[in-house]
Amino acid sequence: MAEAGCPSGSAFSDSSTGETQSLSYHGMRGGASAGRNLKEWLQEQFCDKPLDQCEDMRLHDAAYVGDLDTVKNLLREDSFKRRINEKSVWCCGWLPCTPLRIAATAGHGNCVSFLIREGAEVDLVDVKGQTALYVAVVNGHLSCVRILLEAGADPNGSRHHRSTPVYHAARVGRVDILQELIKFGANVDVDQQLAVRPLLPNARRFTSLVVCPLYISAAYHHLHSFQLLMQAGANPDYNYWGLVSSEAFSRGSPTCMLDAVLRHGCEPAFVMLLIDCGANLNLVKWEALDPEVMVRVKVNHDALQLFREARSTPRTLTSLCRIAIRRVLGKQRLKDIQSLPVPHSIKIFLLHKNLA
Repeated sequence: MAEAGCPSGSAFSDSSTGETQSLSYHGMRGGASAGRNLKEWLQEQFCDKPLDQCEDMRLHDAAYVGDLDTVKNLLREDSFKRRINEKSVWCCGWLPCTPLRIAATAGHGNCVSFLIREGAEVDLVDVKGQTALYVAVVNGHLSCVRILLEAGADPNGSRHHRSTPVYHAARVGRVDILQELIKFGANVDVDQQLAVRPLLPNARRFTSLVVCPLYISAAYHHLHSFQLLMQAGANPDYNYWGLVSSEAFSRGSPTCMLDAVLRHGCEPAFVMLLIDCGANLNLVKWEALDPEVMVRVKVNHDALQLFREARSTPRTLTSLCRIAIRRVLGKQRLKDIQSLPVPHSIKIFLLHKNLA
């Protein structure tokens, strides 16, 4: 999918994310003329080279249309070889991008593969902090996702961008892409998105479940994505293993994943997954909710009944053992369960594959 242009003025759009962003020209160099020639202004502000040195966009344009022969021919020339990682405003785009990012957006796997072999850096970000892998996920290009991951792309995307490849795949229910990301070590929780030192002024705090892959997959009722995240070791309470201050959550918002699943009217299978994976059933405190909030909650009555029964009944010993073993291993070592000297049926049980 190409990045769409827009009329000159106060906004521009990037169809790889569907977002529209406002541009404020006041106080910025060249602001007075930006409205008359937005593309030139963007190139001047964000490109890697001065405008008069970035006129030949043939490599970027060939990557956009998937013209592999032209890409190969151009990269035989030293001048283009040196510019393989150059971010420039190209023929149909409004954001300065590298050829690799452009090819990944459009889904041209052959161009993506060739550019990487020729030296394209897989984790370079555009001006919005998006990596080539992220835009490949956003546009649903599974082949490009695989090529980039096999080339060593960070499965978590960039810390400079608010979203992650896992989050977007969970939001749209792309289980195939989610499987690839998890296979290459993507973090299924939001730990890597939050600052390591929470006391810093610019640190990001955990104040809402909305940023979590588990939450968004439940909100859109993508059961298979939700199940895959749980099997991969996602935290069943917050989708985050750091310090959580529930007081920081906005009033009336879900207090934990189980609360969110019930509020969104998810089917009983969502509740059962959380219970089996060790969710704290006492975190749901609906008795403290305002009556106005309760009116807006659309609960699946079978799911609510399952939750109530589970809260009034102790977990079985086998269930508690599975929860304890998985927590001791941690999500990064869950794959080692396959090598344990135990019967296959126990491995399946520990991996939650019996839920599939």
